[in-house]
Amino acid sequence: MTWWRRFTGQVRAGLAARDAWKANRDEWKAEYKRTKAQRKACGEQHWPGEHLGGPRMSGFTLLPWLLLGMGAFSNLVQGDTPNPWIGGIGLLVFNSLYIGVVFRSFDPARRDSRATRVALLVMTAVTCTLSLLYGGSWVAFFPLLGLATGAAVRGRNLGKIGIALAVLGGAIAGAKDPSTGASIGYGTFLSTMVTAAILSLSETVRELRAAREELARNAVAEERLRFSRDLHDLLGHTLSVIVVKSEAARRLAPRSIDAALEQVGDIEAVGRQALTEIREAVTGYREGSLALELDRARSALSAASIEPVVRQSGPPLSARTEALLGWVVREAVTNAVRHSAATTCTIAVQGTDERVRLRITDNGAGPAPTTTPGSGLKGLTERLAAAGGSLEAGEGPGGGGFEVRAELPTGDRDTVTGGALTAPA
Repeated sequence: MTWWRRFTGQVRAGLAARDAWKANRDEWKAEYKRTKAQRKACGEQHWPGEHLGGPRMSGFTLLPWLLLGMGAFSNLVQGDTPNPWIGGIGLLVFNSLYIGVVFRSFDPARRDSRATRVALLVMTAVTCTLSLLYGGSWVAFFPLLGLATGAAVRGRNLGKIGIALAVLGGAIAGAKDPSTGASIGYGTFLSTMVTAAILSLSETVRELRAAREELARNAVAEERLRFSRDLHDLLGHTLSVIVVKSEAARRLAPRSIDAALEQVGDIEAVGRQALTEIREAVTGYREGSLALELDRARSALSAASIEPVVRQSGPPLSARTEALLGWVVREAVTNAVRHSAATTCTIAVQGTDERVRLRITDNGAGPAPTTTPGSGLKGLTERLAAAGGSLEAGEGPGGGGFEVRAELPTGDRDTVTGGALTAPA
């Protein structure tokens, strides 16, 4: 009855392996359906590289290969194996270690652990022992050993290990039956290298897909940040100018209709320009101009009863430098109009062949509320730093008023600043 219990135990093990394979198949189908539903929800017909990744692999993927050992199991059942209890124990130990190794191979931390290496060494010893004792169909465990080794071993030593297993398997199989030595050696080497290549490729594809999705999320976040920066500076400055000029028109209307109409005309021009800039911001082609911002600064400061003093000297500036300095002028002047209660605002641009310095000073009430973290000046500081420059803001000379100091390279600097020359925040 002992052999019958061993037989029924092996049958139950085979049925369990079959059920595991079916469960793995069902998992593949479920993942395929989820992927298809996600693709349909995104309105896409194909995802780049999707056909390369396939369903997510697991230890269940490699379980069906245990069927290679059915020949040895058949010998045990039919009584063709001497000392069957040795063969039965060896078969049980090998199958148990194989299942453990292949499942550990899909967990990077467990795959590289010492326990996995020890399990592979024990499998090698069991395989050699069974092949030397029985030969025949028992040497088929060498390709299975190669498959488990390919799943668990990665890196530069894989080729050497694969060759060593192939030579070992071919030598033992050839010693038992010279006609099978070459085929066993070749099959062992092939199973080792192909398994490692397929699993490594699958992991690489999944990592690349995850990196692509992360880059897409970062691009979306960066675009949202760009757009929020544009709206902050465009609308903040424009609405401030419109409010100031509207107040000026209201004050001038009782005394001079012509002067009031001139302010109303400026309001219309500012509004039209704002519409154009918002369209440019939406499409990502918004660029600043220092000369244009200086002209607007004069107009906005004059309408707010702040005397503008503008000084500019030095060589021509690159488009990037002009754009960034233009945003600094816009932000600083907007703050002065909103918060400073100043009577004079001085804008000085001094350039050399290497650096350009911008200094905006007013004689108002001191630091503006918008210099707190998260404000426009903080975003400008980050943008100028990325372009190789700097920005500082604080009390003006002598402890009075407010001063913004910016410095940038005169020429272009190839740095990644998160998009086109758009309004920083």
